[in-house]
Amino acid sequence: MRLTLPALLALTLSARAGAQDRIISLAGRQVAVWEPKGAGTAPAPVLFFSHGLGGCETGSNFLKTALAARGYWVFAPRHADAGCGARLVARPEVRFGLPADWSDATYVTRANDILAVHGALQASRAFAGRLDFSRVGYVGHSLGGYTVIGLAGGWSAWGRAPGVRAVLALSPYIEPFLEHGTLSGVYLPIMFQGGTADDGITPYVTRRGGGYDSAPAPKHLVVFTGATHAAWGDRSWRSHDGIVAYSIAFLDRYVRGLPAGAALTTARPGVATIKFDTTAARP
Repeated sequence: MRLTLPALLALTLSARAGAQDRIISLAGRQVAVWEPKGAGTAPAPVLFFSHGLGGCETGSNFLKTALAARGYWVFAPRHADAGCGARLVARPEVRFGLPADWSDATYVTRANDILAVHGALQASRAFAGRLDFSRVGYVGHSLGGYTVIGLAGGWSAWGRAPGVRAVLALSPYIEPFLEHGTLSGVYLPIMFQGGTADDGITPYVTRRGGGYDSAPAPKHLVVFTGATHAAWGDRSWRSHDGIVAYSIAFLDRYVRGLPAGAALTTARPGVATIKFDTTAARP
């Protein structure tokens, strides 16, 4: 079973207005911003969040708000395929059922959104001295997961941005990388999150020879009991606390560079599977 348009429709209809601090324009893109709380005057680490097909830059507010409360800046650009609660979901550039037909040209515009916003922030006087560009992370859900994995080396042609330290892939669409054998090119520590009821996505991550097996270490996998593809949206899910806890533990370890804590590798209630391999050092 693969990711389907009905599943995407259910997800995009779950998107609602977020509680972002503000919407700004950067590099010609609309960007939702969550500002770190309690960060003081020191530059704070930066996260770029890519939403799913038909999703919205204000979605996954529960997670972005928690990350900001932890002291991260979160910037989420609106991609051209955003739906923001609309009942009509944009058709994918290439059918999800034909992953072999996907290439590094497929949704390269999404990668360009992230890179353009990153570059605009580095040049911005308004944010000067407030953002720590030596501690950057990518986060993405669904097609956003595809986007950030592509930027992390899944598509080598998408290049490398300086200062990026880790990628957090939330129920990511990864079949094109598996078809083309490119996950071995991922050069950042990665965490995959999935759900036991996320039938169209998670099995491609967890199966033998799938996403987790194919990615180089350091790598982490967490699968939440009962979570569907929509569990990373803002409707209430029992997995939300776990999603937040593991996301923070992973990003604190690899983006902030804090010592690894037990929270990153210990199965909480509601976790069906947890795996990790931290043996390999990245260049």
